[in-house]
Amino acid sequence: MWAILSGIEGNLTAFQAVLRDIQTLNIEQLYILGDLVGINPDSEKVVQRIRYPHADELSPQVCRGWWEEQCIILHGLVATGEPTELEVQYGAETAKKLWDSVSSETVKWLAALEFGFVELDCLLIHGSTVSVSEELTPKTSPWQILDRLQRMEVNHLFCGRSGEVFDYELQAGSIATTVTTLDSQHLPQTMTTAQKRLIGVGSVGRKPPKATYTLYNPYTNGVEFRTVYY
Repeated sequence: MWAILSGIEGNLTAFQAVLRDIQTLNIEQLYILGDLVGINPDSEKVVQRIRYPHADELSPQVCRGWWEEQCIILHGLVATGEPTELEVQYGAETAKKLWDSVSSETVKWLAALEFGFVELDCLLIHGSTVSVSEELTPKTSPWQILDRLQRMEVNHLFCGRSGEVFDYELQAGSIATTVTTLDSQHLPQTMTTAQKRLIGVGSVGRKPPKATYTLYNPYTNGVEFRTVYY
């Protein structure tokens, strides 16, 4: 069984409550799909708790999320210029709070995180195969979801950007395509796709006093959403 978390956002109390819940389960792998930090002053403590788990806890596999990306941009560790996305959504004051909440040493650690993980036929990622900022939900166009899955040739995509829990299925089928140019029309091609799923894993710290996360059984493809109150 896998436990899949996202959206801690520096909420240490929520994260520790989820860790205690996980301890009661038979979990083989622990994944954290980004947004470890936020504008919460406990962000540093959350990162330390993740980096140095207790002796009786699983060592999590962690990938980068939206808030980590904003930290990296703020500290000039990527080619992107100003943190315009952060300022547009939250304002300059939030950018200052984020700078104060996460140390430069921690930001360097965040910058080394993976973009996502491919395990079996599953992609575990914060946003999508296009960007950490892209928010996939059941309202997203099926064609767009199919494209994001096809890019990595997987059948299950677990994402945390929306902060919601959902299990959305794309039924198996086939797609016929034809390319027409100025010179000629190419013969139609048919692509067959297997059944695919988009799974929102929830948010641990975004919506106090409720933390949500996801359990996944890779042997049966079973998904269970768990809620912890703290």
